Amino acid sequence: MSGGETARGRVGVRDVARVAGVSAQTVSRVLNDNPRIREETRRRVLEAMAQLDYRMNNAARSLGTKTSRTIGLIVSDATLYGPAVAVAAIEAAARDAGRWVAAVYADAADATSVGDAARHLFGQGVDGVIVVAAHGRTVAVATEVAGGVPVVPFHAHDAGSAQRAAVESTVAHLVDLGHERLARVAGPADWIDEIARADGYADAVRAHGARSVGQWRGDWSAAAGSALAAEVADAVRARRGPTAIVCANDQLALGLIAGLAEAGVDVPRDVSVVGFDDNPDAAFYRPALTTVRLDVTGEARRCVAEVLGAEPVEGGVASTLIVRSSTARPRTASGDAGLLASSTM
Repeated sequence: MSGGETARGRVGVRDVARVAGVSAQTVSRVLNDNPRIREETRRRVLEAMAQLDYRMNNAARSLGTKTSRTIGLIVSDATLYGPAVAVAAIEAAARDAGRWVAAVYADAADATSVGDAARHLFGQGVDGVIVVAAHGRTVAVATEVAGGVPVVPFHAHDAGSAQRAAVESTVAHLVDLGHERLARVAGPADWIDEIARADGYADAVRAHGARSVGQWRGDWSAAAGSALAAEVADAVRARRGPTAIVCANDQLALGLIAGLAEAGVDVPRDVSVVGFDDNPDAAFYRPALTTVRLDVTGEARRCVAEVLGAEPVEGGVASTLIVRSSTARPRTASGDAGLLASSTM
């Protein structure tokens, strides 16, 4: 029989309690460093744990306490840069708060998938759930089955305001360069991130006296940006077409820039392009991408604090505009794209 096992299998709290001559609840209190445990009792429990090669687990620790010391994550698509970075930041913030993370992946378009994921996490007794890269319906379904356990969307509340402000900074940058006619390549319409970024764009265009002269919608991927490039190129060539494109994320911008190059439209000479997220490759795009960097670490700390009912993190979620070479002044003082049409057709 190997260490950490009994005749019945892996050593548990009750095995430790039997050898130490105490109750299972007392063992749980020792595991949770309860100050009311007598030192003699603590010593007996620790000696029994060593004798049995007991390996502590969170389920055992949750006996006699109201917390599992675990935060659940529901992740829609960890293959995208934004969600992947969010998961890493949440794990680090949870660890700093003395918690572990349990992640499940769900198809956000499938309410059954989301519900099953949420029930699995709540069945493990998690302290709360953070929903990453969420659709509105993902949060609604998770909350419906939560039974009062906190459900916190990543990039919501103040973070949603930060995303709107971040897009506002990109529009202000383009207007300062002399762009008056803007267009947008959007993400999926029902994602919380997309809603915040779309609202920020619409508000900023109005506030800065610019005009929005087009919109195309993708699925966050570079492939989607590339697939839309021919339509965008036609719009750029049209008289009074857009002289700058605001993309909902960096991957869409990457695909768009590549597709525009194939269509004979140069960035930024013929049209400026802006992204969102500042992924690690953005500085190495050709041209290097002007984009927005959000304080993902700060947002992760906010979400963990909200789940645990702690004091709110001070300062809100900041954003920074990173200006690179994918944006420049429009080709002519009047922004007349007709010159482009005649030179490339």
